[in-house]
Amino acid sequence: MTERKAVSELRVGIAGLGSIGTKIATALDQGIEGLALSAVAVRDPAKHQAFVNGLRRLPKIVPIDQLGDVADIVVECAPSKHLREIVEPAVRRGKSAVVVSVGGLLDNFDLVDLARANGGRIIVPTGALIGLDAVNAAAVGTIHSVRMVTRKPIDGLKGAPFIVENNIDINNLREPLKLFEGTAREAAKGFPANLNVAVALSLAGVGPDRTQVQIWADPTVTRNVHRIEVEADSARFSMSIENIPSENPKTGLITALSVIALLRKQRAPLCVGT
Repeated sequence: MTERKAVSELRVGIAGLGSIGTKIATALDQGIEGLALSAVAVRDPAKHQAFVNGLRRLPKIVPIDQLGDVADIVVECAPSKHLREIVEPAVRRGKSAVVVSVGGLLDNFDLVDLARANGGRIIVPTGALIGLDAVNAAAVGTIHSVRMVTRKPIDGLKGAPFIVENNIDINNLREPLKLFEGTAREAAKGFPANLNVAVALSLAGVGPDRTQVQIWADPTVTRNVHRIEVEADSARFSMSIENIPSENPKTGLITALSVIALLRKQRAPLCVGT
């Protein structure tokens, strides 16, 4: 009889308990093979105390920059302005950081070098997109062009810096309005809470300066709609997805599920997809 080797659980820390973080914390508490929720970091612990107390295994509540001390994997689910203070301590300690606010990574790309130097990892989940496996595979060869068209309901775009800075009124739209056309890097700056998908796509493929993006405010849709077209030497393909918004209209329900699926792969005996 073969003796089964005991494997210790990987400790997971979550920064931010908004619409994404609470779903990930709940999934971990209900059980993901080989993983345990060890800690959370939030701006206002009292606001989230009832949720934390409702978990079966109470995690520690720690400052953001201490998550790397008490977790093997740190999951960033906070506003992008906090990305560095979450990710840097983790990768400096050789830990893994799952980055949801991937748009913020473009302004902090030295963190990749820091992770490399210290044996850490920065992991970007597929999030609200589809088919990043295909884009990754095509990028092993030569990708000629990548284009993404995003259409969102009005509520999902309100307050975006690009809209505010250009004094664009989208409140009374009766037909679709193209707000933006440019690169993924530019889109991430103008729509930091909306276009993490474009940055994830760009990092999987040809980079943020060659990935072309259109953004539409569309009163005729109720879901966040993304269509991607890729032209490569190995294949030509297009993909589309219509995401149901979460309680936060800027974020699709599938974003949290994508992170949960990624975490399940960390200790799964069978992994499907690259």
